[in-house]
Amino acid sequence: MTLAPALVDVGHALEEATGVGRYLLVFALAMIPAIEPFVVIPVAIGLGFDPAATGVAAFAGSATAVGAIVIGHERLTAWWTRRRGGDDLDSSDRYGRARRLWKRYGIVGLSFAGPILAGIHLTALLAVVVGENTRLTVGWLAVGLAVWTVVLVGGSTAGISLLGLR
Repeated sequence: MTLAPALVDVGHALEEATGVGRYLLVFALAMIPAIEPFVVIPVAIGLGFDPAATGVAAFAGSATAVGAIVIGHERLTAWWTRRRGGDDLDSSDRYGRARRLWKRYGIVGLSFAGPILAGIHLTALLAVVVGENTRLTVGWLAVGLAVWTVVLVGGSTAGISLLGLR
């Protein structure tokens, strides 16, 4: 699917919604990997949705998806470890050292660059596969997502205003 049909489909779905249902739809669409806030925020604001409510709904939807990915991975890993009888990795090997370096420096950069480069869902999956600290991972991903949400809402609002559409 190319970007143009996705924008039309999202726009059509949002136009059909009314009242609070519009923002619930923004919430749900922000959870879908192919759409995410990078599509739903500009389309919703272009259709005249309240920018602040759109940003909050899109952030909440994406944050919910990120939380589900992180918690799902954590539970799957715990199940797999119990099934296998322990962790196969020794903390003194190269993988252990690389993992410690990643945990120390990598999550912050990934949180800010990942959503724009790979999407928030893939970024969350990569972060949990490489990292171990669930709270740190969720926290930094939420910070990065919040920054991108503010940038998208501000940029969409400014763009609509500059184009004279509102």
